[in-house]
Amino acid sequence: MYAWIWRKLPFGLWGKLTGSLVLIATVGALLWYVVFPWATPLLPFDDVQVGTGTEQQGPDSVVPGDESVLGPDEIPYDQHTNDPDPSASPR
Repeated sequence: MYAWIWRKLPFGLWGKLTGSLVLIATVGALLWYVVFPWATPLLPFDDVQVGTGTEQQGPDSVVPGDESVLGPDEIPYDQHTNDPDPSASPR
């Protein structure tokens, strides 16, 4: 395919190099300004959530005295389970 494009470009070596750059810029601009904006709403990159989405908690779902409800800065798992125990002598 690239050999066919190279053969079809006119004006010798410098014309072919210039034509190649124009083709690359045109394809890049077409992708950047037409294809990518069209495809962006179809892609799930902005739909970021942790969990299944069924465990959403609002201010009405908090029961006073319920310790199972975590605050906004609390992590529901132990952060140090993979840390090795410190030892006095290196192995």
